[in-house]
Amino acid sequence: MKDKLQELKQKIEEAKLGGGQARIDRQHQQGKLTARERIHFLLDEGSFEEIGMFVTHRCTDFGMDKQQFLGDGVVTGYGTIDGRPVYVFAQDFTVFGGSLSETHAEKICKVMDLAMKTGTPLIGLNDSGGARIQEGVKSLGGYADIFYRNVMASGVIPQISAIMGPCAGGAVYSPAMTDFIIMVEQSSYMFVTGPNVVKTVTNEDVTSEELGGAMTHATRSGVTHLTAANDLDCLEKIRKLLGYLPQNCEEQPPALPYQPDDELRPRLRDVVPASAQQPYDMREVIEGVVDDGSFFEIHPDWADNIVVGFARIAGKSVGVVGNQPISLAGVLDVNSSRKAARFVRFCDCFNIPLLVLVDVPGFLPGTDQEWNGIISNGAKLLYAFSEATVPRVTLITRKAYGGAYDVMNSKHIGADFNFAWPTAEIAVMGARGASEIIFRKEIAAAEDPDAMLAQKEREYQEKFANPWRAAARGFIDEVIDPADTRRKLIKAFALLENKVANLPKKKHGNIPL
Repeated sequence: MKDKLQELKQKIEEAKLGGGQARIDRQHQQGKLTARERIHFLLDEGSFEEIGMFVTHRCTDFGMDKQQFLGDGVVTGYGTIDGRPVYVFAQDFTVFGGSLSETHAEKICKVMDLAMKTGTPLIGLNDSGGARIQEGVKSLGGYADIFYRNVMASGVIPQISAIMGPCAGGAVYSPAMTDFIIMVEQSSYMFVTGPNVVKTVTNEDVTSEELGGAMTHATRSGVTHLTAANDLDCLEKIRKLLGYLPQNCEEQPPALPYQPDDELRPRLRDVVPASAQQPYDMREVIEGVVDDGSFFEIHPDWADNIVVGFARIAGKSVGVVGNQPISLAGVLDVNSSRKAARFVRFCDCFNIPLLVLVDVPGFLPGTDQEWNGIISNGAKLLYAFSEATVPRVTLITRKAYGGAYDVMNSKHIGADFNFAWPTAEIAVMGARGASEIIFRKEIAAAEDPDAMLAQKEREYQEKFANPWRAAARGFIDEVIDPADTRRKLIKAFALLENKVANLPKKKHGNIPL
């Protein structure tokens, strides 16, 4: 028995070394943690239990039978984060560059299947050179097996992907189908075709960082939801994000203890400027109504004319969507509609109530927007809100014009409570544009057209640029003092806690993708 135990210890040490100490040292020299170190810092101390430590590949071609490494380039298993179970896989770049083989894929699929069976979140730490070319179609089949499970798990369990090294070719599609992607700056990249192929096909000179680095995908494509300064920062953000999410679609998000206090926030009375032309930061409103320090923004660097993220109100998790007046005046465009729609659908999947803050002058006009599908992309957000069955509360802080008023969680598309501040303006369009259309003849016939336009603009503003007509029709439930907003929201979400809403029976809808 002693000999057997000694043999087991040697095997475990061999597995932990991965591709060997020299390759581990190179990983450290590049400022990167190893796969096992990443799992160690991600999970609660001592909670990790490994699955498949002794698995090796089955390939015998190209001399591969002489290169066997225990674990085959991926560490898989389960543990806890803040005491809550999670499944995790971490690709090991020190073994064949983390390339995916048939057995490597089987290990990942095993933890994905277990996560689905047990209703447990899945976290993937990606660091791989792609498919293992020595295995040919077997490695490609392995990717497809993973993709299929990503789709089956979508909306059932939270799936979080960290890109902590290369992720190229077909490998990018698994993270793309998960709920959140976090990329490490300067050491990770994602692209379907690399710089060399791009150079050959399009004659463009571009670096890996420019083509698919963290900041590229955070600011230009929107592929990544968050970026991290280094591996440790990335792992900490995963832990923080998971704190707002439930274990699966049948559970509620975790709630923190909360003691009611003085919920008045007088500073909110001064957030919206006196001039409707002057911008302000919607994050000030968010921070004024949610629990102190609880707002965790998602996609902060992409489509910044809308703000989305998680927060807590009275200790309970909510998803926040808000137009951002300091960027493009808060208009909805192609990217902001996509960004918000994806976030709304995620919250609806996982029973996270929605708080929607509205200051929107409409949809962004122009040929660029029309040719890039503002119609279908705007419809995505409209579809997402209309489909959502979680508690939905809307607060109009200032402008709510045109079709954008309808889209931003209006009463007409199923919002539960709709509040407005006295500064709210709910109308088809702004006073000046409306006056130029409605009173065109009077203005043209006037001795002083500019004075007449100003007069008509004031008339229109007094009649429509306020919340009272909407409140009179019941489209707004209450016009509230900004200082009292937080108290109203706490009560509204508490009342909606047991909300039940059933959609018509169908296989699934056909969102305008």
